[in-house]
Amino acid sequence: MTVTGILPAKQGRAPAASRSDQADDLAAALRARVAGEVRFDPGSRALYATDLSIYRQPPIGVVIPKTMADVEYTVEECRNRGVPILGRGCGTSLAGQTCNVAVVVDFSKYLNRLTALDPERRTAEIEPGIIRDDLDGAAGRHHLTFAPDPATHQYCTVGGMIGNNSCGVHSVMAGKTVDNVEELEILTYDGLRMRVGATSDAELEIGRAHV
Repeated sequence: MTVTGILPAKQGRAPAASRSDQADDLAAALRARVAGEVRFDPGSRALYATDLSIYRQPPIGVVIPKTMADVEYTVEECRNRGVPILGRGCGTSLAGQTCNVAVVVDFSKYLNRLTALDPERRTAEIEPGIIRDDLDGAAGRHHLTFAPDPATHQYCTVGGMIGNNSCGVHSVMAGKTVDNVEELEILTYDGLRMRVGATSDAELEIGRAHV
């Protein structure tokens, strides 16, 4: 597991006081812009230091965004300081994927909605923090199901399932998570926000024409 901390511009580990000052500066900058919760206190860092694995790694701090703008602000402030970020759902990972020395962005509390469901096309638009069983329950009212169902399906978020490419017993029937994702809206660390998904031949030709 790769661990990256807040370091000064010069090589070598920063004194503890310096790292603390940098974390305080980042926390203040985030609180000035983020409408959600910014938690850099020892208790919150301890809560987010573990998942369902054996690992324990306290993060630099935690941001619980209420809007996508909060996510963009968080990435921007971290990027300006060279601070790593780590997305997290409900922390059900078994191999330490949600533990690291980074600013943890927890999508599970607020960004957890089903924003659209089209039974005819058998598609749903969701926010990353939605619980898998909440999505499946909504689909079930139309005699549909979201097939990937890992053992933690009652608690895991679909965003986390995408990150882990989760399976489950019914993935034999309808594929892993990757086989059930049509399109993603993504935000890169350098601030680029875009939609990615399958590209038609016509769209591909348009893209080539603009290269």
